[in-house]
Amino acid sequence: MAPYGKYTWIVSDPEMLGGTLAIRGTRLSVSLILECLASGMTLADIDESFANGFLHEVLPDVLSVASELADSFRSAA
Repeated sequence: MAPYGKYTWIVSDPEMLGGTLAIRGTRLSVSLILECLASGMTLADIDESFANGFLHEVLPDVLSVASELADSFRSAA
């Protein structure tokens, strides 16, 4: 499992979740956590949904990766 860039908690492994960015030590994808937050779930809701498998200290890395990827998007002119 290879770390993604400078991130401590974000990894990518082609044999886990098809190489999707995931949270180290879990089978939770970054996109899943972002979808949960976007739908209005609180951290407590996420904890309950994933049997406390989401460590709160991961959240800054999840949000930073999302910001980095959003900044890398460019539309064709």
